[in-house]
Amino acid sequence: MYFDDFQVGDTFDIEKVEIKKDKMLAFAEEYDPQPIHLDEEFGANSQFGEIIAPGIMSFMSVWAKFVKANIITENFIAARSFRINWSSPVFEDDVLFGKVIIKNLIPRNKYNGLVEVNLVIYNQGGTMVMDTTTEAILRRRVEE
Repeated sequence: MYFDDFQVGDTFDIEKVEIKKDKMLAFAEEYDPQPIHLDEEFGANSQFGEIIAPGIMSFMSVWAKFVKANIITENFIAARSFRINWSSPVFEDDVLFGKVIIKNLIPRNKYNGLVEVNLVIYNQGGTMVMDTTTEAILRRRVEE
């Protein structure tokens, strides 16, 4: 979709993704090697009672589904900013899904505009696990 195709308040559902333990461990080992993600004993003795998925890995799992949904991908130029707020842990075998809400539209020039994309991610129980906002620069429909 082009910048001009969106309206503030538009919503899109994002496909579900299951968080598998082997992927959690592999991601944590390479990118976020903290005990809460890798050490079963540490996790069992934590406030969570078990290891938890790295937050970035959980986000990227849903983000990949968002990108594949091609809501902004085809006319995406660049991201201007990005923010993630984590609110609940993600565990192995959690099923995450997202809802995209278009929060703001700012025309920049005749060629592109800024779309504020809010991606809210929930687990299978309906608990919000994170709330993200991306400011994406998208192409506009240019009349020749």
